[in-house]
Amino acid sequence: MNFQVTVLKILVSYPDGFALMADLKRDLAILATSGRDWAERTKRLAARVPVLDIFSQGLVERLNGGWRITEKGRGVLEFMEARPAEMRTESAVPATESLDSAQASPDLAARRSGRSQRVQRRRAARERARAKA
Repeated sequence: MNFQVTVLKILVSYPDGFALMADLKRDLAILATSGRDWAERTKRLAARVPVLDIFSQGLVERLNGGWRITEKGRGVLEFMEARPAEMRTESAVPATESLDSAQASPDLAARRSGRSQRVQRRRAARERARAKA
């Protein structure tokens, strides 16, 4: 299991990207014992950003007994999770500087907006489940 990728994934699932240390440790323990699938997934994600240091790169900040993911951290996580086809498209856009690049930006923004809405719905569902427990 890649610790730093796991921390990013956990923090992004919390409201405002902030988790107290107790919650973070609990979630880390759950994922660490969840099996090979999670370990393999985090290795694949970490391979896309080989030199990852969540604190020195400003991806996570320490606050009031917990950690919070920054906007930069969210961007790096989105980059790691992007499908290979999306990565090629995004990296090819600056190189071409064509008329298509003007159309690619709204498409990318729409994908990110849709992802953001899904993340928000998942967070709300998690919070409701925690409140019921």
